[in-house]
Amino acid sequence: MSILHRLLLFLRFGSLLAASSDESLVHRFNDGDDDDTPLPLVIWHGLGDAYNADGMRLVGELAEKAHPGTLVYPIRMDEYGPRDRYDSFIGNLTEHIAKACADIAAHPILSTAPAIDALGFSQGGQFLRAYVERCNKPPVRSLVTFGSQHNGIIRFGDCDTSDFICKIAMGLIHGSPWGSVQSTLVPAQYFRDPEQYEDYLKYSNFLADINNEREVKNATYKENIKKLESFVMYMFEEDEKVIPKETSWFEEVNGTEHTPLRARKLYTEDWLGLRELDRKGGLKFRTAPGAHMAISDELLMEVFDSFFGPLNRQRGRSEPRPGLGGDDEL
Repeated sequence: MSILHRLLLFLRFGSLLAASSDESLVHRFNDGDDDDTPLPLVIWHGLGDAYNADGMRLVGELAEKAHPGTLVYPIRMDEYGPRDRYDSFIGNLTEHIAKACADIAAHPILSTAPAIDALGFSQGGQFLRAYVERCNKPPVRSLVTFGSQHNGIIRFGDCDTSDFICKIAMGLIHGSPWGSVQSTLVPAQYFRDPEQYEDYLKYSNFLADINNEREVKNATYKENIKKLESFVMYMFEEDEKVIPKETSWFEEVNGTEHTPLRARKLYTEDWLGLRELDRKGGLKFRTAPGAHMAISDELLMEVFDSFFGPLNRQRGRSEPRPGLGGDDEL
């Protein structure tokens, strides 16, 4: 890859381009039904990661390889990488989601696109779903999540030995999940233990709201989820970091009892629009081999090819390639 091409990739990857470039891309989006410009792709990283980490840059390069010309925007809470990583542990998710909404709406290219695609890694997946439900301007066409905690966590797996921020955060959750941590500690805001369900409904700052679990439902959340073309949820087959791993598919796990999404009231009463999305073929359950966030380039390219790209492309294949896993008939 030439130095010039690498520089162009860097500029596309989350930078604000010059006004002349903005106008050029806006005109391309408005050229008509034959426009082959790929929709912008927004990515939200997971716990303990940063928007400008090497892995995130590699994902951006793969998106560019799959659909040349893709503008990739990694969501961040701070331009300084170490601070962005810190903010993945510490902060109020209501404020985080509001900032992401405001940043996307103010971006000179994202704000003029007819739609965007969204890719969420781990906790970034439910955060992007919150963007769809609460903002969705510009609207998301396809939302793909990997190992996300859509139905919350009972606990996280062990932190790395040297990751003291993670250890402190997990200790606080285990100590008192319903106190001040609900506005300061990120993982606590998607903690959901079925044995503490009433406390969860009363005190949860984030997940109980975006899952529309409280008595008064937010109709906008349902309407926005229904508008998605595709909502693709990947669960890692050997995930030991997210507990329970089935949360990636909205599955309810209470001890040894498992209730799949389609048997839950959240689905049967359609609190979020997932049932209607499912009936039109837009809700997809997929598995990924390996441990949490062990994603191969091949699998990412399959996702980019099937669900992202130009606005007026043919809808992605409904079945994954052999060997990559997946089962939409659950």
